[in-house]
Amino acid sequence: MAFDATHYNNLTPAQPLDKKTLNKMVFRSLNLQASFNYERMQAGGWLYCILPGLEKIHADNKEDLEISMQHNLEFFNTHPFLVTFVMGIVLSLEQQKADINTIRAVRVAAMGPLGGIGDAIFWFTLVPITAGITSNMAINGSLAGPILFLLIFNVVQFACRFFLMYWSYNLGTKAIELLTANAKEFTRAASMLGVFVVGALTSNYGATTINLVIENGDSPIVIQSILDGVLPKLIPLTITLVLFALMKKKGWTPVKCIALLLVLGILGGAIGIF
Repeated sequence: MAFDATHYNNLTPAQPLDKKTLNKMVFRSLNLQASFNYERMQAGGWLYCILPGLEKIHADNKEDLEISMQHNLEFFNTHPFLVTFVMGIVLSLEQQKADINTIRAVRVAAMGPLGGIGDAIFWFTLVPITAGITSNMAINGSLAGPILFLLIFNVVQFACRFFLMYWSYNLGTKAIELLTANAKEFTRAASMLGVFVVGALTSNYGATTINLVIENGDSPIVIQSILDGVLPKLIPLTITLVLFALMKKKGWTPVKCIALLLVLGILGGAIGIF
């Protein structure tokens, strides 16, 4: 079913969420990737995480709750340890009954950069340093090594989850006047950032290349080199635009697009094109 709603029926701001509800959503954030899939990534887990807050915010209007749940089931993918930052901002906008397109744009714009930030903080810094120290303790026969590693890692990640939830939720509430005063400009800026993030993901993860070489004596013509000279990552960009056209113009679902890519990949690999 197409999603066309741009605002809620009840535009009266809801009461601020209590600490019990915020804490409950922090613990639920551990399940962000429980229903991970290749169509909407973490969308199912995302909705499960923030559902207690949405139920309180839209308790007086079930239709608004349905609208909120529907647009919060759209594609979502971010760093699992920093997700509460996005949750806090989105919940503050939901509480103020902000324009739905603004909420969607903010959600997309906020989720993208956190992936790289989270990887840098946890996988490239915290884990190597902590594991380097505690693994040496474990090698020397100390039982404290693995225990200390798990303790440090989980203390840091839970501290991040709780701090980011409260900080971003309060920040979003205080910033709502600025957002509503410049709603059009902010939505446009957030949408542009979202498009930029999607473009960066296409360039970063799109690895499809053409494996065609035209014999030309001692200087064979490599088709991929010519394409790279025109525009690097031209093939991934073309594939992305074709899939976008199929979904936008032909009504294809992401699952159909994935199946098409699977077929093209197998055929292209079998005959040596890709």
